[in-house]
Amino acid sequence: MTKDDCYQLGHITKTHGVSGELVLYLDVDNPAEYADLETVLLEVKGELIPYFIESIAIVKGSRAIVAFEDVDTIEQAERLINCGAYLPLDELEPITDETRFYFHEIVGYQVVDAEAGELGIVRGVYAMNAQDLIAMDYQGKEVLIPINSDIVRTVNREARKLNVVLPAGLLDIYMEEDKAGAKPEADDDDDTDED
Repeated sequence: MTKDDCYQLGHITKTHGVSGELVLYLDVDNPAEYADLETVLLEVKGELIPYFIESIAIVKGSRAIVAFEDVDTIEQAERLINCGAYLPLDELEPITDETRFYFHEIVGYQVVDAEAGELGIVRGVYAMNAQDLIAMDYQGKEVLIPINSDIVRTVNREARKLNVVLPAGLLDIYMEEDKAGAKPEADDDDDTDED
C-alpha cells in the first residue's frame, strides 16, 4: 500500500511514559471517531508499515495516547517520533454535505470564484497549524487560498468544482509579485524625433 492509497490521520509527536506508549496527534475533525482504532500505518523511513494498537485513549482534543504491539520500551517508541500515521482511503466515510470535503479529494478540482469565474486547478492542500491552505495553479503561479466557510463555500463533486468567494485583492497580491520583478518594456512606437 502506498501513500496515494491512504490519507494522513496524524503523526506521532512524542513518547508517553517509559513503557513504549506514544502521543498521536489526530489531524481530523472528530478525533473521538478513532477511539476504537485497531491498526494504523506508520511511515517509517519512507515506507508505510502496519502497527497494531493494543490500547488507545483520546485525551485533550486531538491527542491520543497509543500503545502499539511490540513497542514495549521508550527506546523503541523514540524511533517512531515524527512518523506520519495513515489509514487506507477506503476506510473514509463518504461525505455528502456540499460544504465539507476531504483535502485529498479536491486535488484536481476547478476553482470557481463567484465574481471572477473559473480560476485554476487545485494542486494540493497545505495543512498548517494556524490555517489550512488550498494551493491553486493560477496563470502559472501558485496561489494560496485560506480554507474557511466564508471563502470556500461549496464543492460540486459531480462537476469536480470548488466554489469560492475570494477576498478582494487576493489574486492581485500574487500577480503583483510578477510585476514588481519585471523590467519596464521599451516603447517601440515612439515617433518623436530627438536630434
